[in-house]
This record gives sequence, structure tokens and C-alpha cells, in this order.
Amino acid sequence: MEKTLSSVIIKKEWDIVGARQAGRKIAIDLGFGSVDQARITTAISELARNIYLYAKHGEITFEKVYGVRKVGIKIIASDRGPGIREISSVMKDGYSTSGGLGAGLPGVKRLMDEFDIQSDDHGTKVTVIKWARQ
Repeated sequence: MEKTLSSVIIKKEWDIVGARQAGRKIAIDLGFGSVDQARITTAISELARNIYLYAKHGEITFEKVYGVRKVGIKIIASDRGPGIREISSVMKDGYSTSGGLGAGLPGVKRLMDEFDIQSDDHGTKVTVIKWARQ
């Protein structure tokens, strides 16, 4: 079972901050500790930044998800940009097309408990889940 809690449209750089703030508030409300809040907001920053840099327009959606005796936050970053031609390349540590450190999507994958990416010429959708420690 899932419940959509919020979504933030990403069109300008300032929207990255809005997405971080929304995600942190939801993480607090779901009972995540400060370390996991930092992990979640770092992942949101990277996902929102990718939308802003590469697709120019997209959305970050937050859902509350339920597992066996646990609750979590699902973050869906979606856009209608040009897509990622070689997902295997962007999932390698150190890979960067923006001149950044290349922590990018591999870093997001390490920060979260579940990670899925789908991309084609009609856009990209990254779905991540962080489970609250019970």
C-alpha cells in the first residue's frame, strides 16, 4: 500500500531546495532519525539537480510506503527529458557529464535501501525507497 504525500515540480534551481525541504519534513513526520534524514535529503538533492540540469523540467513525488512491520518513504524523480543513453555508464562511480564529482546516481543508490531507474528517449524515472529503522 502506498500513499502520495506531496510532490514538487522542478523547473528552476530554487525548486531543488523546495524538494529537499519537503522531503526532510516528510522524513521527520515518518520518524526517521537525523542521519537518515540527511541521507534522504542528499538523495533528493541529487535527483532534483539531475532533473534541473539534464531535463530542465520534472517532478519529485513523495509517497509513504508500507512493508512488513515497517514504513518508508518512496521518492520518485521523473522527467520528460532526453533520457539516459547508457544507464550502465552513469551508474559507475566517478562518471560525470556536468563536471561534478560523479557521486550522482551511484551515490543515491548507496544512500537509499531500494533503487530503480528506467529511461528512454521520452524521459527518465528514478524510484528510491528508504525504510525507517523500527
